[in-house]
Amino acid sequence: MIAGAVAVVLLLAVAAYACGGGTDYGAGFWDLTAGGAERGQRPRQLIDHAMAPVWEVNNVWLVFVLVVMWTGFPVFFQRVFVTMWLPVALAAAGIVLRGAGFALRKPVRRLTGRRLYGAVFAVSSLLTPFFLGVAAGGVASGRATSTTTTSTDAWANPTSLLFGLFAVAASASLGAVFLAADARRFAAPDLDVYFRRRSLGALAVLAALALITLAVTHGDAPHVWRGLTHGAGLVFVVVAGLATLATGWLLTRPSGAWSRVAVVAAVASAVVAWGTAQRPYLVPTSLTVADAAGAHTTMRWLVVVSLVALVLVVPAVALLYWLDTHGELESLSDAELRPTDAGDGG
Repeated sequence: MIAGAVAVVLLLAVAAYACGGGTDYGAGFWDLTAGGAERGQRPRQLIDHAMAPVWEVNNVWLVFVLVVMWTGFPVFFQRVFVTMWLPVALAAAGIVLRGAGFALRKPVRRLTGRRLYGAVFAVSSLLTPFFLGVAAGGVASGRATSTTTTSTDAWANPTSLLFGLFAVAASASLGAVFLAADARRFAAPDLDVYFRRRSLGALAVLAALALITLAVTHGDAPHVWRGLTHGAGLVFVVVAGLATLATGWLLTRPSGAWSRVAVVAAVASAVVAWGTAQRPYLVPTSLTVADAAGAHTTMRWLVVVSLVALVLVVPAVALLYWLDTHGELESLSDAELRPTDAGDGG
């Protein structure tokens, strides 16, 4: 019973990181694809201002996920970090390089230095969610077994690669929707149109990848496929699909209100659908939640810590997000948003 509760906490923390961290990775993705210095100047200015107040706080969820994994489910932690060490290591390197690139590209005076750090930030924003998704796909396909040593097949397989692409598309969708909302908040209609178009394109790619992934899991990860097409897993799949459609519809409305809520619901529901589909396993079909659980005393303390986090950390982070999305932390000057002769960035 306690192990199941801790597993739910772990899943919700993964969903929180997928949405919070995914939004930041998505902003980096659009930084990478914004074009040259002149064409991409205004989108990158918006990205810098949108990310600056809160980009570091999203790693709180990642740290929480890691703590719950290695204390609550040490066998699961060991399997993932042995069989998936390469994609996990590349994702960790991407997180570090991405943070360094974002922090250093503005204060550096030399143009070459700014371009270098900007490229590091943008490329890492693409590779990090991809390799995190690859590792998740390796788990979902049941390849992180106790008899599996480090091998390419553990992560270079159809399910893993599609999970990686899905993670990139989900991040791009989140980032574009939030950036479009920030453009409206900063009264920059040209950037609103710019990111709405990209939001709709990313959502279309996300929906296509979801269907392809579902089809591939039928043969490559049959336990997860059955969980996604039956019971509670199917319910969350339907919710994710409806939320994706709602996001697209809201983006076509003049105000675009509630589009951020809808896209977060879509991504969070997709993550919860995956976790629900794996029941009762952490690694289908070789490691159950009960078998992977740590000592009973440790699990009880994890429940206590989770309750403390629910009371203290979650409201604080929610307040920070609210202040940021309502423009209470930082404003963008008219001079920075004034259109230039280079065009509207679209």
